[in-house]
Amino acid sequence: MSTAKTLIRGARVLGGDPADVLIDGETVAEVGTGLDAGGAQVVDADGLVLLPGLVDLHTHLREPGREDSETVLTGTRAAAAGGFTAVHAMANTFPVADTAGVVEQVWRLGRESGYCDVQPVGAVTVGLAGSKLAELGAMHESAAGVRVFSDDGKCVDDAVIMRRALEYVKAFDGVIAQHAQEPRLTEGAQMNEGVVSGELGLGGWPAVAEESIISRDVLLAAHVGSRVHICHLSTAGSVEIVRWAKSKGWNVTAEVTPHHLLLTDELVRSYDPVYKVNPPLRTAADVEALREALADGTIDCVATDHAPHPHEDKDCEWGAAAMGMVGLETALSVVQHTMVDTGLLDWAQVADRMSFRPAHIGRLAGHGRPVSAGEPANLTLVDPAYRGQVDPAGFASRSRNTPYRGRELPGRVTHTFLRGRATVVDGKLA
Repeated sequence: MSTAKTLIRGARVLGGDPADVLIDGETVAEVGTGLDAGGAQVVDADGLVLLPGLVDLHTHLREPGREDSETVLTGTRAAAAGGFTAVHAMANTFPVADTAGVVEQVWRLGRESGYCDVQPVGAVTVGLAGSKLAELGAMHESAAGVRVFSDDGKCVDDAVIMRRALEYVKAFDGVIAQHAQEPRLTEGAQMNEGVVSGELGLGGWPAVAEESIISRDVLLAAHVGSRVHICHLSTAGSVEIVRWAKSKGWNVTAEVTPHHLLLTDELVRSYDPVYKVNPPLRTAADVEALREALADGTIDCVATDHAPHPHEDKDCEWGAAAMGMVGLETALSVVQHTMVDTGLLDWAQVADRMSFRPAHIGRLAGHGRPVSAGEPANLTLVDPAYRGQVDPAGFASRSRNTPYRGRELPGRVTHTFLRGRATVVDGKLA
């Protein structure tokens, strides 16, 4: 399907009443009922929900350096298959994205892939080592126009370095996205610290290791008047800290992953390394708190933390396995299962948590926009009535480390449009 005219007929825009949406070139030309196709290619969207293209604040594309796990091309194909039209690519590549040259490389690879927009995330510190600020200003002024900086995979645990980073990015309305993990409290940790870790004899990862860093960083952000974003928030205590910070009017945002909305540490009893992730799967009480916080807006958005690994890094004993799960192609289904089908969110709120807010946090132009005339045609069509088992053999991602293999999940992305060009048609990559 080209970027000529396309008429989406009878879609439920944001889950509301059926309407027709006419795409002309790269923009939405008209939204209404009974629109004349006028030679446009027609997509029958009866029963489908139309959302703005999804935006992921937290994606690992691995390129450059770990193309055995993922490339920008395969990762953006996976993103499009999952309904995403833009992703933020994390900096823990090889070499690390801590210079203007590397972030521009990732940005240009994204432009060449054509499946979704790629906005590089710059490292906070040189080499993710936590001791010296990276070239934050140069990365922002580069062609990539970096606004989000993170050492994700590692915590910026030095309070002085974190303060200086927050002060630096304030000048251009940037944001520091923190991987909240106090390193001394998680030495040798293998899973959530609790009843299950005690019974299994695995090193525990205490909730306070996350909560103590979040507490410090919201205070630092308030002190310097800057923006801090909390990556992959995972505990009930973290929710309360963010809720308190927001009640003070501080510029704090937070994300939750789909897997932390669904899975618990009980799954680790299988010793299957597919469930090994950072931060670890927590308790059922944490999952309930995260869902409630996403519903009431304390948690701003859903971010996948798509973390692809080759099979040899996951198909091994638990202690040696890499941490992480792929998530781009299943994220919307998990959110429908945990939040929509449970009545915690409606589809308009899903659009808010998976498109509008992440685009705003990342200051990403052209994405997270209303489905209305004159707006860029970055759109996603979803069949909410679909039910099917997850089969990673059909993934567009180069990696298969999904915790949902064989699990039945609802919903399927049928079409994705990037500036009017269909990247997914009838559930298949175009």
